[in-house]
Amino acid sequence: MSKDCEKHGGGGGGTAGRICGVIIGFIILVLITIFLVWVILQPTKPRFILQDATVFAFNLTQPNLLTSNFQVTLVTRNRNSKIGIYYDRLHVYATYRNQQITFPTAIPPTYQGHKEDSVWSPIIYGNAIPIAPYNAVALGDEQSRGFVELVIRADGRVRWKVGTLITGKYHLHVRCQAFINLADKSKGVLVGENTVKYTVDYQCSVNV
Repeated sequence: MSKDCEKHGGGGGGTAGRICGVIIGFIILVLITIFLVWVILQPTKPRFILQDATVFAFNLTQPNLLTSNFQVTLVTRNRNSKIGIYYDRLHVYATYRNQQITFPTAIPPTYQGHKEDSVWSPIIYGNAIPIAPYNAVALGDEQSRGFVELVIRADGRVRWKVGTLITGKYHLHVRCQAFINLADKSKGVLVGENTVKYTVDYQCSVNV
């Protein structure tokens, strides 16, 4: 833009040069303002806690097919005092050793105000999901020992709201470890026939 301003300034006076200077100054001012707002009000990523997991079904059958059905409770807190969060899209699912073992369940779009808590209890399930042979062997070993280690994941997009300003969309990735004692139902609470609710209370890792 500075070259354009020099070309315009060479002809009839400095009017064009002054206009270009004003435009450049305005752009610099806007950039500085955005930078200062970001530094002063830099959003803090939300906190997620996997509170509990209710197991309705968890059966590994031959040839390496897994049928599972859970209801998990996720508690999330917006730790910002001046910034709101729009959850535009969020899908929750379970994985075992980085292999997805349930279908993703969508959380309805929602807005979370300043210092506000939200509680979601989605049901995630998979019917006869093929499991990689090496994962099936590891899963069988864990089941024989009683403890199964799963990861409950939530992937989506969020936007930040500062006053009337709403940012663009950012990717959100949540990872929650869940150690479930399937062998000893007394470690949980029996809430139905062959249905056990386990308290997990695990603080998840969050990346934005």
